[in-house]
Amino acid sequence: MTAPAFPDLVPDLATRLPELRGSLKANAPLAGMTWFRVGGPAQVLFEPADEADLAYALAGLPADLPVTVIGLGSNLIVRDGGLPGVVIRLGRAFSDIAQEGEIITAGAGAADVKVARVAGEAGLAGLAFLRGIPGAIGGALRMNGGAYGGEVKDVLVGARGVDRNGRILDLSLADMGFTYRHSAVPDDVIFTQATFRGTPGDVAEIQAEMARITASREATQPVKSRTGGSTFKNPDGHKAWQLVDAAGCRGLVMGKAQVSELHTNFLINLGGATAAEIEGLGEEVRRRVLETSGVTLEWEIKRIGLAA
Repeated sequence: MTAPAFPDLVPDLATRLPELRGSLKANAPLAGMTWFRVGGPAQVLFEPADEADLAYALAGLPADLPVTVIGLGSNLIVRDGGLPGVVIRLGRAFSDIAQEGEIITAGAGAADVKVARVAGEAGLAGLAFLRGIPGAIGGALRMNGGAYGGEVKDVLVGARGVDRNGRILDLSLADMGFTYRHSAVPDDVIFTQATFRGTPGDVAEIQAEMARITASREATQPVKSRTGGSTFKNPDGHKAWQLVDAAGCRGLVMGKAQVSELHTNFLINLGGATAAEIEGLGEEVRRRVLETSGVTLEWEIKRIGLAA
C-alpha cells in the first residue's frame, strides 16, 4: 500500500531555520526504519546533528506543527497513512556510549544491547537486563523499559532531554516519575542522553548472565521475525501471553499479520503485511481476551500516524 505524498514543507523549514545543521527530507519512507517494516512516510524527516541542533530546531518550528520522535523503531507501528509534521530520528550523533568508573553515559539513540555490552566489559553489574530489550535508550527511558528482573528505574542516575520550546532539561531519577512501563515526563520532551550507575561485578559472571538472556530470548521469542517486541503490557496479576493463549489466539492470522506461535505476546509481519493488518490483529486479540477473561489488555507497542 502506497500512502499519498504530503505537501513538501522542507523549503519553508529551511528558510525558518537557516542555521540548521542536520538533514531535512520530504516524504521520507519510514517502513524501513521500523522492525515491523510497515507504515507510510514522514512528511518531514529531521535527523539532528547533535543536541544543540535539536534544541535550535524545536525552538524554531511552528508551534502547531506536529513533532514525533523515533529511535530504532523496535516497539512501534507507523500507520499506513504516514506521519504528518516533523519526524525526528536520533541517529549516530546520539549513539555514543562512555564508561567512567561505575557510571555509563549513553545517547538516546544507543541500542540497549550495546549499553549492556559496554557495562559487562567494564565489569559493571545491574545493566545486563538491557540485553533483553530490543530498542534504544530513548525508548527505554520513555517506557521505563524492563526485562529479566531489571528496569531502567533500578539503575538510572539521570537523563537529559529537550522540550518542544527548545529548552534543554537535566532530569533526576525522581523527575522521571517512573511506574510500570511508563515515565511521567511530558510527552513533548525528547530524551537525548541517560546516565546509569552499575555496581562492580565479575566480568565473566556478567557476560554469562547476558548469554543466558540471549539464549532465553532466542528460545522463547520470535527474534528473527519482523516483530515489534512485547505487544501488550502485563495486567496486574496476569501475564499478557497467558491471557492471549487462553483466548485461543496463538497463531491467529489477519492478512499477512500473525500472532506468534512461539510467544503469543508478539505479533509478526509474515511478509507484505500492512500496518492496518498488524494493528487490526492486535485489536482482535484484545477483543477476544476481554471476551474470555474480562481483562482489557493495554498496548505496549506505540502506534502512531494516520490510517491510509
